[in-house]
Amino acid sequence: MPSRTSPGGEPSRPIRSWVRSSPGTHVWLAVIAITSLVIALAPHGLETYLLHRNSSNLHQLAHHPMRALLGSAFWIENPADLLLYAVLFEVIHAPVERWLGTPKWLFTVATAHIAATLISQQVVLVAIRLHDVPRSMAHVVDIGVSYGLAACAGILTYRLPKPWRLLYLPAVLAFFLVPLVTDRTYTDLGHAISLAIGLVCYPLTRGKPVAPERPPVAH
Repeated sequence: MPSRTSPGGEPSRPIRSWVRSSPGTHVWLAVIAITSLVIALAPHGLETYLLHRNSSNLHQLAHHPMRALLGSAFWIENPADLLLYAVLFEVIHAPVERWLGTPKWLFTVATAHIAATLISQQVVLVAIRLHDVPRSMAHVVDIGVSYGLAACAGILTYRLPKPWRLLYLPAVLAFFLVPLVTDRTYTDLGHAISLAIGLVCYPLTRGKPVAPERPPVAH
């Protein structure tokens, strides 16, 4: 059976094309896969050390702010969640990066990650000073990629045609805001901030097509 070929005569490789169309997403996911493997194989003591060292909690932000903000974006606490994050990266990050382009996608994700981290940790600091939470909250493990995902989930709203957008937006708002109202954790606050940042990044989408791109038809 003859192989499918592209117009240039080279074999068609849809997976490679997808990865190359969203390089930032897949480089990020690859780094998370490596750090997750490290955590999975590390002894308990080393695992705890690595997670705390790369956290963006108050202690790390005060002593190593750049490392805390950058490092916390490349680790997840439970390596068993890697498959779930891989799926979320493919259905949220990759389409947004492919649509906006890598620079605008990275701007959205980085802004949300930094702003949500700093604001939510400032809330923790105030709560500690008011004796609403124990001082140990300054040293909790605070890592993960969920702030960037929340921001992309927000800006993805503008990628959908109107009939679907009217269903998608309330669902996303409920997903992130209900926990904020019921549980009221600093992480829930960070998610809400990130979602808001994604939604206010609408100017980055101007001039971008709303309808899904259609692959070229081979003749």
